[in-house]
Amino acid sequence: MSFSSKIGNWFLQNKRDLPWRNTKNPYPIWLSEVMLQQTRVSQALPFYNKFIKRFPEICDLAAAEESEVLKLWQGLGYYSRGRNLHKAAKKICHELNGKFPTKFKELKKLPGVGEYTASAVASFAYQTPVAVVDGNVFRVVARFLGISTPINSTEGEKIFKEKAQLLLNKKQPDLHNQAIMEFGALHCTPKKPNCLFCPLQQECVAFQLNRVNELPVKIKKTKVKDLFIHYFIFENEAKDLLIQKRDFDGIWKNLYVFPSLEYTKKPTLEAVKQDFKSNFGWNAKIVRFDKKPKHHLLSHRKIQAYFWKVETPEKQFYLLKKQFNLQTTCLQTIKDYPVPVLIQNFIKAYISSS
Repeated sequence: MSFSSKIGNWFLQNKRDLPWRNTKNPYPIWLSEVMLQQTRVSQALPFYNKFIKRFPEICDLAAAEESEVLKLWQGLGYYSRGRNLHKAAKKICHELNGKFPTKFKELKKLPGVGEYTASAVASFAYQTPVAVVDGNVFRVVARFLGISTPINSTEGEKIFKEKAQLLLNKKQPDLHNQAIMEFGALHCTPKKPNCLFCPLQQECVAFQLNRVNELPVKIKKTKVKDLFIHYFIFENEAKDLLIQKRDFDGIWKNLYVFPSLEYTKKPTLEAVKQDFKSNFGWNAKIVRFDKKPKHHLLSHRKIQAYFWKVETPEKQFYLLKKQFNLQTTCLQTIKDYPVPVLIQNFIKAYISSS
């Protein structure tokens, strides 16, 4: 029995019942694959259900405001996926008459769609014989064939794509790709894989050479950098607040935050107060909500955030709004804006204490 037949049989007996597996419609398949990038199924599933309920067709998604899309995406992380999802939907509806591309090369032209997502949509929706290669596939192939080349090297990516394509069942690419990804997610796991009851045990090079825990090999990641953010809650007598849209490249693009100062090294309190005066133009009384920072970890940033309350005279409030292109909101409406989880958690605590 072939590699593909063995994992296919395993899949049919052990697969999870997931909504995007019960359709050949490319829209829900694409939506699920975008959400599942660097995200666990258990985390992505409730977001998928919310999106499908709110945007049952791709042109419903295209017609929405980006702020609504990002609000629904809030908490899923990697917000560029949400922005590109919206851009791709608009392109399909406005330029392609609402019809999803059917060719692998055409799928890759959509915003945010790379080799992996294009392969998934092409094989699951259209039976295109192209291998899907994600983290789970890297791991299964590395162990099965005993490949030591780092999976995140240029050479490694090329080798693994070639090997995955050779292993592919070209008559049933959808079943094969679903099976190998599910097999990696549930059976051939990063830690404590179930080798004792593995259908690939006899042919698996890593098992035969006792190298299962060594493979796959991955080059060490770039060091996560510290980022210290001091947020300022400008509040006038009417309890209005000022927020700003991060309409520039970087983390949390197009999400809303409070005006802030950012540092790559931890500043002293005196430095923060002096920088506040220099940046915002007046020597206000600023009071920290909590002496301890709020910690938030991103893939490449370790954030320590402080929140400061600033009682702001009416004249100064509207001067700041104009000078820094800020928006006015209040406790009743701020929760409707798409914000980072760090800000969302603060807002919840702030509302409950007010």
